[in-house]
Amino acid sequence: MKTDKLRINQLSPQNYEWYLAYLQAIDTKNVELYSSFLTEDCVMHSNNQPPVQGKEAIVQFLSNYWMTFDSLEHDLLNIYGSDLFFVLEALNHYKRQDGEAVTLRAVAFTDRNQAGLVTSVRFYTDTTLIRNS
Repeated sequence: MKTDKLRINQLSPQNYEWYLAYLQAIDTKNVELYSSFLTEDCVMHSNNQPPVQGKEAIVQFLSNYWMTFDSLEHDLLNIYGSDLFFVLEALNHYKRQDGEAVTLRAVAFTDRNQAGLVTSVRFYTDTTLIRNS
Protein backbone atom coordinates (compact mmCIF):
# COMPACT_ATOMS: atom_id res chain seq x y z
CA MET A 1 0.00 0.00 0.00
CA LYS A 2 1.20 3.46 -0.84
CA THR A 3 0.36 6.53 1.22
CA ASP A 4 2.95 9.05 -0.03
CA LYS A 5 0.40 10.73 -2.36
CA LEU A 6 -2.28 11.02 0.34
CA ARG A 7 -3.27 14.67 0.21
CA ILE A 8 -6.38 14.86 2.39
CA ASN A 9 -7.26 12.48 5.22
CA GLN A 10 -10.31 13.36 7.29
CA LEU A 11 -10.24 10.20 9.44
CA SER A 12 -9.05 10.31 13.04
CA PRO A 13 -5.61 8.73 13.61
CA GLN A 14 -7.20 5.62 15.20
CA ASN A 15 -9.66 5.09 12.37
CA TYR A 16 -7.03 5.83 9.74
CA GLU A 17 -4.97 2.94 11.19
CA TRP A 18 -8.13 0.77 11.12
CA TYR A 19 -8.66 1.69 7.45
CA LEU A 20 -5.06 0.89 6.53
CA ALA A 21 -5.50 -2.59 8.07
CA TYR A 22 -8.77 -3.01 6.15
CA LEU A 23 -7.09 -2.04 2.86
CA GLN A 24 -4.11 -4.27 3.65
CA ALA A 25 -6.49 -7.23 3.90
CA ILE A 26 -7.61 -6.39 0.36
CA ASP A 27 -4.07 -5.83 -0.97
CA THR A 28 -2.99 -9.22 0.40
CA LYS A 29 -6.21 -10.83 -0.90
CA ASN A 30 -6.85 -12.24 2.59
CA VAL A 31 -10.59 -12.85 2.38
CA GLU A 32 -10.81 -14.32 5.89
CA LEU A 33 -9.19 -11.24 7.44
CA TYR A 34 -11.26 -8.93 5.23
CA SER A 35 -14.48 -10.61 6.35
CA SER A 36 -13.63 -9.80 9.99
CA PHE A 37 -14.20 -6.12 9.17
CA LEU A 38 -17.80 -6.75 7.96
CA THR A 39 -21.19 -7.02 9.64
CA GLU A 40 -23.13 -10.22 8.91
CA ASP A 41 -25.63 -8.21 6.81
CA CYS A 42 -23.09 -6.03 5.01
CA VAL A 43 -23.92 -5.00 1.43
CA MET A 44 -21.30 -4.59 -1.30
CA HIS A 45 -21.87 -2.78 -4.59
CA SER A 46 -19.33 -3.06 -7.40
CA ASN A 47 -19.83 -0.71 -10.33
CA ASN A 48 -23.18 -1.40 -11.99
CA GLN A 49 -23.43 -4.99 -10.78
CA PRO A 50 -26.32 -6.09 -8.53
CA PRO A 51 -25.53 -5.66 -4.83
CA VAL A 52 -23.93 -8.56 -2.97
CA GLN A 53 -25.78 -9.01 0.31
CA GLY A 54 -24.36 -10.63 3.43
CA LYS A 55 -20.87 -11.45 4.64
CA GLU A 56 -20.93 -15.01 3.28
CA ALA A 57 -21.94 -13.85 -0.22
CA ILE A 58 -19.30 -11.09 -0.15
CA VAL A 59 -16.61 -13.60 0.80
CA GLN A 60 -17.65 -15.79 -2.15
CA PHE A 61 -17.77 -12.80 -4.52
CA LEU A 62 -14.31 -11.57 -3.48
CA SER A 63 -12.80 -15.06 -3.53
CA ASN A 64 -13.81 -15.31 -7.19
CA TYR A 65 -12.94 -11.70 -8.09
CA TRP A 66 -9.49 -11.76 -6.49
CA MET A 67 -8.59 -14.83 -8.60
CA THR A 68 -8.89 -12.69 -11.77
CA PHE A 69 -5.58 -10.85 -11.09
CA ASP A 70 -2.23 -11.60 -9.45
CA SER A 71 -1.86 -8.61 -7.14
CA LEU A 72 -3.32 -5.27 -6.08
CA GLU A 73 -1.79 -2.30 -4.32
CA HIS A 74 -3.81 0.70 -3.18
CA ASP A 75 -2.21 4.11 -3.71
CA LEU A 76 -4.20 6.50 -1.50
CA LEU A 77 -4.97 9.98 -2.81
CA ASN A 78 -7.77 11.39 -0.61
CA ILE A 79 -10.05 10.21 2.19
CA TYR A 80 -13.08 12.43 2.77
CA GLY A 81 -15.79 12.10 5.41
CA SER A 82 -16.11 11.02 9.02
CA ASP A 83 -14.88 7.95 10.89
CA LEU A 84 -18.15 6.14 10.17
CA PHE A 85 -18.95 7.35 6.63
CA PHE A 86 -16.13 8.10 4.20
CA VAL A 87 -14.92 7.87 0.63
CA LEU A 88 -11.49 6.93 -0.66
CA GLU A 89 -10.05 8.21 -3.91
CA ALA A 90 -7.15 6.00 -4.99
CA LEU A 91 -5.03 4.67 -7.76
CA ASN A 92 -5.19 0.88 -7.77
CA HIS A 93 -2.07 -0.80 -9.13
CA TYR A 94 -2.88 -4.27 -10.42
CA LYS A 95 -0.65 -6.97 -11.79
CA ARG A 96 -2.64 -9.01 -14.24
CA GLN A 97 -2.23 -12.76 -14.52
CA ASP A 98 -0.19 -12.26 -17.69
CA GLY A 99 2.26 -10.08 -15.72
CA GLU A 100 1.15 -6.77 -17.22
CA ALA A 101 0.85 -3.86 -14.78
CA VAL A 102 -2.33 -1.79 -14.94
CA THR A 103 -3.18 1.29 -12.87
CA LEU A 104 -6.83 2.27 -12.45
CA ARG A 105 -8.50 5.23 -10.78
CA ALA A 106 -11.00 4.10 -8.17
CA VAL A 107 -13.34 5.39 -5.50
CA ALA A 108 -14.81 3.44 -2.60
CA PHE A 109 -17.57 4.60 -0.27
CA THR A 110 -17.58 2.89 3.14
CA ASP A 111 -20.21 2.99 5.90
CA ARG A 112 -19.50 1.63 9.39
CA ASN A 113 -21.71 1.03 12.41
CA GLN A 114 -21.03 2.26 15.95
CA ALA A 115 -19.06 -0.93 16.65
CA GLY A 116 -16.74 -0.04 13.76
CA LEU A 117 -17.80 -2.81 11.38
CA VAL A 118 -18.52 -2.18 7.71
CA THR A 119 -22.23 -2.16 6.89
CA SER A 120 -21.93 -1.06 3.28
CA VAL A 121 -19.16 -0.61 0.72
CA ARG A 122 -19.58 0.72 -2.81
CA PHE A 123 -16.61 0.79 -5.16
CA TYR A 124 -16.29 2.09 -8.67
CA THR A 125 -13.49 1.40 -11.16
CA ASP A 126 -13.18 -0.08 -14.64
CA THR A 127 -12.05 -3.60 -13.77
CA THR A 128 -12.33 -4.85 -17.37
CA LEU A 129 -8.70 -3.72 -17.87
CA ILE A 130 -7.33 -6.18 -15.33
CA ARG A 131 -8.58 -9.25 -17.10
CA ASN A 132 -6.29 -10.78 -19.71
CA SER A 133 -7.28 -9.94 -23.25
